[in-house]
Amino acid sequence: MLHRLLSFNDIECDSIFLWGPRQTGKSTLLKQLFPETPYYDLLKSDVYSKYRLQPSLFRDECMMLDEGALVIIDEVQKIPALLDEVHWLMSNRNMRFILCGSSARKLKRTGANLLGGRAIRKVLHPLVSGEIPDFDLDKAVNHGMLPRHYLAENPQKRLLAYIGDYIQQEIIAEALVRNLDSFTRFLEVAALSDSEMVNYTKIATECGVSSKTVKEYFSILEETLVGTFVPAYTKAPKRKVQLSPKFYYFDVGVTNHLLRRERLKRGTAEYGHAFEHLIIQELIAYLDYTESKKRLTFWHTLNNAYEVDAIIGDAEFAIEIKSSPSIVSSHLKGLKAFKEEHPDCRLIVVSLEEKPRLFNGVEVWPATDFLQRLWNGKIIIPT
Repeated sequence: MLHRLLSFNDIECDSIFLWGPRQTGKSTLLKQLFPETPYYDLLKSDVYSKYRLQPSLFRDECMMLDEGALVIIDEVQKIPALLDEVHWLMSNRNMRFILCGSSARKLKRTGANLLGGRAIRKVLHPLVSGEIPDFDLDKAVNHGMLPRHYLAENPQKRLLAYIGDYIQQEIIAEALVRNLDSFTRFLEVAALSDSEMVNYTKIATECGVSSKTVKEYFSILEETLVGTFVPAYTKAPKRKVQLSPKFYYFDVGVTNHLLRRERLKRGTAEYGHAFEHLIIQELIAYLDYTESKKRLTFWHTLNNAYEVDAIIGDAEFAIEIKSSPSIVSSHLKGLKAFKEEHPDCRLIVVSLEEKPRLFNGVEVWPATDFLQRLWNGKIIIPT
């Protein structure tokens, strides 16, 4: 059994909104952690029909539970009206809830009661290396980290079904776009921009839509938790920097599928792109799970001369990600340039070298060693 690292310690005192893309394992995790807790699964058609027609039945049933009891509602976005009942039960009976769903977008769009800050927001990411005994880096780079995909021998059919389910259940069902063909094309073009600075005009041209529409599409990906922007680090004492953000899908396996990347081999450019994505994916999850106040950004000079893949906090860490088995001086030029402007920054290269070493003042870590130390709190100390 995999031990997920998302903490639910807050549930002793607070209610929780638990969001996460489909198939990250939210329902499985909740059933493992809270096997005796009353569980309302709105994916079941009979349960959905019952409470959709009469949401007050939910309150009536909860009145039979002890004051302060914990209740779980899965796929809560399917019946927004239940949140009014939840609010009343929290206020009048001190009950606690875990409200689970793929995203809050539908609730926001319908003006649903989001409990006025009375519930803590948490996100379950795909698997991370620290949750997997005998973590296989190459498998993660190729398959991604959704549980069913990472553990599969050949995840391609599952990835195809995953994208189809996303379009069917998140996009068509909620009528989020008018032109489904252009949105489907956008998903592929956005994958081409994965880990790159976003150029809305270029993407719009390739999709045959306006830049405004492209921005709306990216907003959909963000709000359904399928993609995220990493902003640029903009403090520039000397060199002028790029301001456009980078975009990443939430899981490298999804990007691989959209780009038709299969059986990626070390030493290829495709492997390098996927390797970078995976490390960024782990950093995003780590900062989220540890509730760190440090922000993930990247640094890229306006003249394109220098770039650093990841900046953590206020220039506390600068991390370059290179899928090379042998780091050489040319790999360090971005880090060295950044160090000139931020002399107290800790410089790190995540690589495919076999052993860690210190090279010209830069820590060079094998990827598996880096990830192990990351999740053990020995790289970025939890705050």
